Amino acid sequence: MTFHSPAKINLWLRILGKRSDGFHEVQTRLCQLALGDTVDVEHLGPGKNVALTCSDPTVPMDESNLAMKALRAFENRTGRQSSWRVHLEKKIPAGAGLGGGSSNAATVLKACNTLVGSPLSLAQLIELGAQIGSDVPCFLLQTPAADGAGRGEQVAPAEFAWKLPLVLIKPPFPIPTPWAYKHWASSKEIPSVPYAPQLCPWGAMVNDLERPVFEKHLLLPSLKNWLLDQGEVRAALMSGSGSTMFAITDTTVQAAELAEKAREWCGGTAWVCPTVTAG
Repeated sequence: MTFHSPAKINLWLRILGKRSDGFHEVQTRLCQLALGDTVDVEHLGPGKNVALTCSDPTVPMDESNLAMKALRAFENRTGRQSSWRVHLEKKIPAGAGLGGGSSNAATVLKACNTLVGSPLSLAQLIELGAQIGSDVPCFLLQTPAADGAGRGEQVAPAEFAWKLPLVLIKPPFPIPTPWAYKHWASSKEIPSVPYAPQLCPWGAMVNDLERPVFEKHLLLPSLKNWLLDQGEVRAALMSGSGSTMFAITDTTVQAAELAEKAREWCGGTAWVCPTVTAG
């Protein structure tokens, strides 16, 4: 079977403090995008052989891959070991704050469950996904947007009536998520960079992780300021822990035009992609 594995953006991400388990308490809204990877999953029957391949040679194909972790977790939970073939056709860049690995993991969980007769309920899949990564459960919900609490793994469907055109801009460097959270408490705001919530019809857009990430990677606050200066931009924000910045426009034509301007502004060094929110 072939599955669409969508990217996501965080329309907001608030950090409430550090928890006793070392994670951070957050409040976030994750919104799925039309942009996504394609995941092919084939159940080959009894056996122990798992073939995981990927179109991106930089993605690790060992047990550290979240798709592989999802397959192993499914087998452990159901007590069923089989031979599988999984291929990831990547369009979502890694280390971008767009949830590519988490989305792939959720897609593999759903695929494996479907291909062997759905032994696990949605609630059980969400519980399993939370053990793999904080963003995995939101991709298991059949809704375009979800609100996350706890460390992000406590998810609930969110009402979302908009189909927002937007542009994704990822500079040529990743941001490790643990690093961003580790430096959140000690980070400071950069003068002249707007961090305040941007009030929009769908909610107040803000990302508390901009503070540590902007402090280290000065290209990103400059990019945010540039985006907010563009007349067609309604709001601009970093997604998750970065390094992707996104800007929302009124129309897909404006998004395409902004993408061209962004490529020129970045000097050809960034990955730029116009897309829309899922709906």
